[in-house]
Formats: sequence, C-alpha cells, structure tokens
Amino acid sequence: MKSLAMAWLAAASLSVVFVTASPAGATGTDATEATATASMGTAVVPTEVIYPGDIISSGQLEEVDVTNPNLTGDYAKKVRDVTGMVSKRTLLPGRTISISALREPYAVTRGANVRLVMNMGSMTITAAGTPLDDGAVGDSVRARNLDSGIIVNGTVLENGTIRVVSK
Repeated sequence: MKSLAMAWLAAASLSVVFVTASPAGATGTDATEATATASMGTAVVPTEVIYPGDIISSGQLEEVDVTNPNLTGDYAKKVRDVTGMVSKRTLLPGRTISISALREPYAVTRGANVRLVMNMGSMTITAAGTPLDDGAVGDSVRARNLDSGIIVNGTVLENGTIRVVSK
C-alpha cells in the first residue's frame, strides 16, 4: 500500500512539472516541443540577399527561434551582434549567419591619405601617409610616409590615424 501511494505521488508530481513547464494552451507533445524550442535560443537570418562588402543594417535582419537541434557552430544569435558589420561572403535569406562570415568595417583603406603619428616620450611626430593595407580599428597595417617614402608598421586608431610602432 505504501509503495502504491509513493508511485501515485511520483506520477502526480511528474505531471505537475509538465503542466508548469507548458505554455498556456499547449498540451502533451506541443508542451514538450515548446520547451525544447525555447531552450535552443534564437538565430539571426537575413530577410534579403546580402552581398560581400555590404554593410549590414538591422532592416535586413530578423531573429528567429532555432528549431533544428543539430544546429551548432558560431552563428549569430542577436541582431545587435551583426548590425554594422561587413559581409565577407553572400548571405542568403532564411539561412543563419556565421560569425566567421563577418568583419568589422575598415577604418583605413589602401591608397587613402591618412595621418601617421609616432610618440616618443613627450614628443609627438606626425606625417602624411598612405596605408598599404586595409585595416579595421586595432589592426596592424603597413603604411608609406609620403614625405620620405619609408614604409612603417602601425596600429589603426578609431579616428582613422595610424600610430606608428616600428620602421
């Protein structure tokens, strides 16, 4: 008799868990599917074709619930993670966006005129230069000093200048 009561109690508490976990109006299999889908999170997908080199805006994206349990990898989960980035390859509507398919926009582009800045103690030297590589903020790039023709290495700063680190 005691074991029958414990079995009934276990079954009753198990059903309470399902009732508590299911959204309003869902029953049985729907509740299990809704719980599984909610735990998988969201993914960002384009609403239109995005071509390589395009800067991605939030109007081109939407967040969708992940329904494929086999989906793994470095896909974007939030629109804010993708907005303002540049596509490295063609992104198709309805397909998840891989983080490796994105890059930061370039702060300096090869051949443009930039300012080279070198700090030595309290002395600052500036010169006109041109980058030999494209670079985003924080990237190391080579640049040519336009006055002397010397090629230097530097780091791209937020304002589009290059901080020279070596000759």
